Amino acid sequence: MQKENLIQTHQRIEPYIHKTPVFSSQLIDEIAGATLYFKCENFQKTGAFKMRGATNAIMQLTEEQKQKGVVTHSSGNFAQALSLAAQKLGIKAFIVMPSNAPQVKKDAVKGYQGNIIECEPTLVARENTAKEISQKEGATFVHPYNDINVILGQGTACKELLEKQPDLDYVFTPVGGGGLIAGTALSALHFGNDCTVIGGEPFEVDDAYRSLQSGVIESNLTTNTIADGLRVQLGDKNFPIIQQYVKKITRVTEEEIVEAMRLIWERLKIVSEPSSAVALAAMLKEKNIFKNKKIGIIISGGNVDLNQLPFSL
Repeated sequence: MQKENLIQTHQRIEPYIHKTPVFSSQLIDEIAGATLYFKCENFQKTGAFKMRGATNAIMQLTEEQKQKGVVTHSSGNFAQALSLAAQKLGIKAFIVMPSNAPQVKKDAVKGYQGNIIECEPTLVARENTAKEISQKEGATFVHPYNDINVILGQGTACKELLEKQPDLDYVFTPVGGGGLIAGTALSALHFGNDCTVIGGEPFEVDDAYRSLQSGVIESNLTTNTIADGLRVQLGDKNFPIIQQYVKKITRVTEEEIVEAMRLIWERLKIVSEPSSAVALAAMLKEKNIFKNKKIGIIISGGNVDLNQLPFSL
């Protein structure tokens, strides 16, 4: 049934998303010792893959639910994605954002006509505020990654990649909350030809790596990583998918993330955020295993503060 769900999801959201390009680089291939295909979701609307899942989740609501709008809590990419998706579909979006969220992200949400409600910068405050709005406005809560409709939407990026490059041996993706890698794993299963999915994760927030080891969802003890989009914890909807269909998760250092990010900027000539570079960093870390293989790398987004680059241009 999942294959049919993915096909229907893709058909449903196609009018509202960009079919993002696939790039390659001979120089990066030489460094990697493999043939790499970069699925550039940094060119997606709002600059990240999350527009896919947000659009699908909203489109699956009943007419009554749509009239009352949606609510989520997010400090970044999903806040923008849900706001734009709601605007395109003509419904209200209430976005709970921590008071310390970057002003540039608040401005972007306002630009997409999202209604911002600020709260204390803690997960408990975010969840409680979203719950209050849901009760008061009747808005449907849409989780940024722990929602099967969101997961299916995110999986369409890998589906497009495999339609263009059906003979991939591996697909690498970053791991944060788990929505992207879970959706990617489902697409690789149904549209790939013996295609294996591997995740990349910073050592500093390696809850997914430890969760696969222990068999239960683990928590992060720190959030001390440059990959700010990956500082969240796995969800109970996506973890079983990851357990079943993701071969492994490779952890990378902060230095390896910065080096991979620099490589993407220098060689592909595109803007990648640190979280996106984690996938390439994971592949390069164990490149001897992947010699002469065909590998997809999902560049998850390009929303980066140009005043805080980890390297000089």
